[in-house]
Amino acid sequence: MENVWLVSAVWLGLALLASVISIRVAMSVALVEIMVGALAGNTIGLQLTEWVNFLAGFGAILLTFLAGTEIDGRVIRMHFWSSMSIGVVGFLAPYLGVLVYARYGIDWTWPQAQIAGISLSTTSVAVVYAVMVETGFNKTEIGKVILAACFINDLGTVLALGVVFAHFDWWLALFGAVTAAALWMLPRFAPWFFTRVGHRVSEPETKFISLVLLGLGGLASIAGSEAVLPAYLVGMALAPAFLADPELPHRMRIIAFTILTPFYFLKAGSLVDFQAVLAAAGLIVVFLALKMVTKFVGILPLTHAFRFERREGMYTTLLMSTGLTFGTISALFGLTNGIIDQRQYTILVTAVIGSAVVPTLIAQRWFQPAFKPIEGDFAPGKPSRKEA
Repeated sequence: MENVWLVSAVWLGLALLASVISIRVAMSVALVEIMVGALAGNTIGLQLTEWVNFLAGFGAILLTFLAGTEIDGRVIRMHFWSSMSIGVVGFLAPYLGVLVYARYGIDWTWPQAQIAGISLSTTSVAVVYAVMVETGFNKTEIGKVILAACFINDLGTVLALGVVFAHFDWWLALFGAVTAAALWMLPRFAPWFFTRVGHRVSEPETKFISLVLLGLGGLASIAGSEAVLPAYLVGMALAPAFLADPELPHRMRIIAFTILTPFYFLKAGSLVDFQAVLAAAGLIVVFLALKMVTKFVGILPLTHAFRFERREGMYTTLLMSTGLTFGTISALFGLTNGIIDQRQYTILVTAVIGSAVVPTLIAQRWFQPAFKPIEGDFAPGKPSRKEA
């Protein structure tokens, strides 16, 4: 019989180990947690119980929500076309490139090739946001542009998965209607509610936000969508309230990064089967390289066109080449619905996890741009970079 306390101790012990390693090697804790999870999953065998899956899923939802709250309207209005263009091309280039290769290069069926293309078309809001918070780039102009482009990219992924494979029914219509109503009401009701309840030890603001996220996430699951999609939209809707009260997102980040997100990143790493990876290493490398190459071909020229500095352009392109949440969700969708088999799932998930580690590591080590807080960029007499 499972001893929930000992299992919890193992997971949190691994999370603590990852934190210490990340401090020692100056690497994002999210990436270290993925690698520690992979090592532990293949040596001691991490138990993916129902409660672990819940905490990991809630961690992804909360992290995605917090990423949405970082979207600054004035920055997005100033850089709307760059964020939109980079996001759309960031989805289309790898989707089409991987789809064509899977269908005609290795003779996967059309539905299997579509799953491959969708799985590797993503960015990783979770990884990118975690890196932004650790480095402080979530408070910079370039950081907010990247987060907005990540959202557009992943929205394309979700829409593609929905259009190609979803069942259009009344549940989907209900989910859309309730989400639209919530997005209209929250910016009006939430600030009033936060003012009334104030900052209390019982954290009523956090409980209210969690209620909204879990409620919409439940409807999304019933409708065949994903719980993380409404989380990002809710975050964007509440961004002005969060920007006006920096203490609230700080408290929520403590909750997320202490308890919830370690389960998500450790679980993502534990899904990698080293034996299966070795058996299909060549194909995994090809898929990973194809994703990164198509991202670079599509995005890097756009960063030049929109007058990003050289390091900013490389940093943006590399972070847009990441993938994790929606990539693994798409691959798991294909497996559970019998579209792809276990071997194909392992290939895709490993390539997706590789894309969470490789480009992020390169970006942090060699292409991190100069830190430019928004306060400085928007200060009088200091013109911000304008789009072409």
